[in-house]
Parts: sequence; structure tokens; C-alpha cells
Amino acid sequence: MLNRRHLRIKVLQALYAFFQSENEDYGKVQKELMTSVERIYDLYLCLLLSFSELKAIGEHRIDENKKKIRPSEEELNPNLKFVSSAITSILENNVELREECEKRKVNWVGDEHQEMWRKIYLQIRESEVYFSHMNNEIVGFEEDKAFAIDLFKSDIANSEILYSYLEEKDIHWIDDIDLACSMVVKTLKTFEPNGKNAILPLYKDKEDEVSFINDLLKKTVSMDTENEQIIDDYTKNWELDRIAKMDVILMKMAITELQIFNNIPTKVTLNEYIEISKFYSTPKSNAFINGVLDKVIDKLQSDGKINKVGRGLKN
Repeated sequence: MLNRRHLRIKVLQALYAFFQSENEDYGKVQKELMTSVERIYDLYLCLLLSFSELKAIGEHRIDENKKKIRPSEEELNPNLKFVSSAITSILENNVELREECEKRKVNWVGDEHQEMWRKIYLQIRESEVYFSHMNNEIVGFEEDKAFAIDLFKSDIANSEILYSYLEEKDIHWIDDIDLACSMVVKTLKTFEPNGKNAILPLYKDKEDEVSFINDLLKKTVSMDTENEQIIDDYTKNWELDRIAKMDVILMKMAITELQIFNNIPTKVTLNEYIEISKFYSTPKSNAFINGVLDKVIDKLQSDGKINKVGRGLKN
């Protein structure tokens, strides 16, 4: 499921596009923001479908080997542990997964996709995780689950072939892949032999989180002039055009969030934007943003513009 940090990152990306373009339409940016959030779920579904794709390729390889003029004993009586995985069967028979994929038109149909998974399958066959599972003589649901999780972590989520494809398919998916992969692993860990075996929703609380995204975007845009003035006041030795644009946007978002989200602790907001800056701005940005926001927080609190509601929210 989505977490608030990822939602902030999505808003950051939308604001960067908005402020970079003088003619950018706010309505268009807001729509693209929501689309990019929803696409995270498409990625999650795509990754869940990877097990079925690999199974199909494994079964095809077994069938082709049996058709040889002189198949070996191993080819006639292959090890079926990989293609008979209980975890893959759960995913293939999951009605919720199938319905979501059909609704969102998520699939791996097409020769290009099949060739990609064939290459990944061949790499998997050479992996230590695959070799260990196929030769350890341990059978049962727990072994299948442990193998599926290990295989996904080591050979699917970290596949350079898959990574390159996702980068070409959707520029934002590279930012989203860690979250989507963690969702897949969390999903697999919940599977039980006779359980409900549900897939995860995108949102923990859709109404609350969609409201958070839209409000943060809208208010940061509408408060842009005053936020820029605040930043200018506390960066006297810097001209705004000399400060990294990402730093300025991050500070604008933080200043907005501090004032309009009364249920988010001040310290949480400060720490979140400092952490985001470590990945999306310059090496020294986190210290710079921390220093500026510390002063801004003191000023906003003294002016009564930060009004947190609830115990422990002021710090």
C-alpha cells in the first residue's frame, strides 16, 4: 500500500513539472498526478503476473525437450518443482487479481514481453536460488512460498532486463519499483494453503490519501508567492535562482504542509522532506533544507500559523 512519503514524492514530481513549464495547465498536472499514482498499482499487478509468465515458459521448455528425437532421461522425467509451485497456482486462480488486471488492462501479452520473460527465465535457471530450490528435495507449501519470495527478491525484482523494460515503459516506474516490489513480497508472505490469499489494495484509506495528495498540490500552488517570500527571507545570502529548483519546491511543500495539515506532527513533516531531499536533490540539500526550515518553523509558530491538533503534534 502507498505510504505518505511516496505520496509526497508524487506531488513533488507533479510540482516540478508545473513550475518548470510557464504554460502548464494546473488541471492537466492534477490529472497526471492521479494517473501516476494509479500506475503504481499497475506495476504491482504486473509483477504479480511475473510468476505465471515464468511458469508458462518453464512448461514450454519441458514440452519442447520431450519432443526431441533423443531426449535424455532428465528431459523425459523433468523436475517439476518450479512449474508446480503452489504460490503460482494461488496467483493464477486469484479472482481478485484477474479482475483487477482485466479492469486495468494489465497483462504481458505480446511477443516482445514473451521474449523478455524467456531471457529472464534463462537467467533464473542459472541462479543459486533456483538451483538450491530444485535440488534440496524439500517439498510443501512453505518451501514453495520461501522460494517464491527469495526468487522474486533476487532474480525478478533485481533483473536488469526487467528494469530496462520498466524504464522505457513508464519513466515514473523506476521511482515506484521499490514500493511495488515491497507490496509483492508482503502479498506473498500472507499466502496460506487454505487462506483467503487476497492481494493488497493501493490505498489504506483512499479518501484520506487522495485528499492529502490533491490538497498538498493545490495549496502549494496557491501559496506559491507567500512561500517564496518566506524562503527568500531566510536565504538572504542566496538568490532563489541559485538554489536548486528541487530544494525550493521541497521547502515550498514543507511550508505548505506545516500550515494546512493540522494532524501531521511538525517533526514528521520536517524529517520527511529532509529524507526526500537525499534522493531527489543535491548531496548538501538535506542540511541546507533542514537549516532553512528550522528557522521557518520557529517563525510560523510564533506567528500562530502552525496549529497542530492533538497530543504530541506540535514537535
